[in-house]
Amino acid sequence: MKNNFKLETALVQSLEEFKEGEPRVYPLVQSTTYNYKDPDFVAGLFDLTESGHMYSRISNPTVQAFENKMALLEGGVGAVAVSSGMAATTMAITNICNSGDHVVALSTIYGGTFTLLSSSLKKLGIETTFFGPDSTEEEILSLVQDNTKLIFGETIGNPGMNVLDFETISNAAKKAGLPFVVDNTIATPYLCRPIEHGANIVVHSTTKYIDGQATCMGGVVIDAGNFKWDNGRFHGLVEPDPSYHGLSYYETFKEQAYITKARTHILRDYGAVLSPFNAFINLRGLETLHVRMDRHCENALKVAEFLEGHENVLWVNYPWLKSGKYYENAEKYLPKGGSGMILFGIKGGAKAGREFTKKLKFINNVVHLGDVRTCVLHPGSTTHRQLTDEEQIKAGVMPEAIRLNVGIENIYDIINDIKSALE
Repeated sequence: MKNNFKLETALVQSLEEFKEGEPRVYPLVQSTTYNYKDPDFVAGLFDLTESGHMYSRISNPTVQAFENKMALLEGGVGAVAVSSGMAATTMAITNICNSGDHVVALSTIYGGTFTLLSSSLKKLGIETTFFGPDSTEEEILSLVQDNTKLIFGETIGNPGMNVLDFETISNAAKKAGLPFVVDNTIATPYLCRPIEHGANIVVHSTTKYIDGQATCMGGVVIDAGNFKWDNGRFHGLVEPDPSYHGLSYYETFKEQAYITKARTHILRDYGAVLSPFNAFINLRGLETLHVRMDRHCENALKVAEFLEGHENVLWVNYPWLKSGKYYENAEKYLPKGGSGMILFGIKGGAKAGREFTKKLKFINNVVHLGDVRTCVLHPGSTTHRQLTDEEQIKAGVMPEAIRLNVGIENIYDIINDIKSALE
């Protein structure tokens, strides 16, 4: 990190050098175009032989400042910010997958990602095989095919709250010669840095804890720069690209081959651009991420312990509960805390679960998570309703399950509202 700063300092301080009299906060550059006098230099921008901004669909100074900060925080060599978390996941996959290719993915991923893999990308000819969170290395490797291009997982499953077994999956990915792609949205780089545990690509929905205010959509893909793409599986990164006069990403950009292609191919052609304004707001959100995450984790653990002892609660999933199935993984990969989300089951099934959400007073039903306000959701009838009952259970979503995003309000107010609704 810059000046060997600890993560908390890196979150607050800017990466950019400011001259005398310039703004201390990186400014919002709300511009689509950039001025040049030399047409040969602009031609170099289009040929990827010059560095600079030519058009905000490709890059923008404010967006770049946000990308650089996210790459630093995750320990990557580069990042591309996009319009949403789903856009980030789609970019991460389609940057190396074409029709006829195959993905191996954890079954307990976010419902939208599950649908993307099981339905939308399937229609484009990209097949996915899912494995459970407790699968062994051998079981994962048995799913790998000749046309498999990546293994996908989430640091903390949404909403199952299972903690990823990085060691098992990364070992399987290395043996198979595949990149390990990890969604780190729920943990954030403050609680976990997947690249340190074997990940090659990291994605985020910055709409959640990075923003922290429920104001701005966004996503980002971060490249660790630690995967050798010339192993015979990834022709699009190694062989000449005719749209850039026969340029080979791997030969030209080396460790930044993947992230360069993501920007100059996927972002250029599909156009899921992050607005400069949203990047500006997300930069502000990063400045308080560590403070907010500490409070989210502290409050969530207290709520989880309260729920675990309540007679109307059947079960509670939270990484830092010592009674939990994934507590050992949480100790290993989430030493600072288990994030702010809890999944728990209420006696009485799906009907009781929905009734509980109606009886809460200031805790509202919100199709969102990761902001400072406590909110609640019944996943089975909302975020995972497109899945079959069997698929919901594989994803960790039981009919009685309630997803609770614990905010940073006073802990007694949060618990009293939940207690009243339960009783």
